[in-house]
Amino acid sequence: MRGYEVVSVRAVGSRLLAVRFADGLVGEVEFRESFFHGVFEAVKDPAAFAQVRCDQGFVEWPGDLDLAPDAMHEAIAADGRWVLE
Repeated sequence: MRGYEVVSVRAVGSRLLAVRFADGLVGEVEFRESFFHGVFEAVKDPAAFAQVRCDQGFVEWPGDLDLAPDAMHEAIAADGRWVLE
């Protein structure tokens, strides 16, 4: 997974993440309002969203919520941004 490993993540407001991967790729993850349902409703609140962290190559939040680093890397490599709807 080395290339897909996320080495840093930062919340930019309440709906956007800035990420950097081990291979140097940087980009953004944009969350549309429609994405915040089911388990991800827990991070709809801006204070909860801001608790994002990078752990062992994954973007995650408290409560075992995480994002797939391979899909994120692929979308960012293609478009500079991964939009989650």
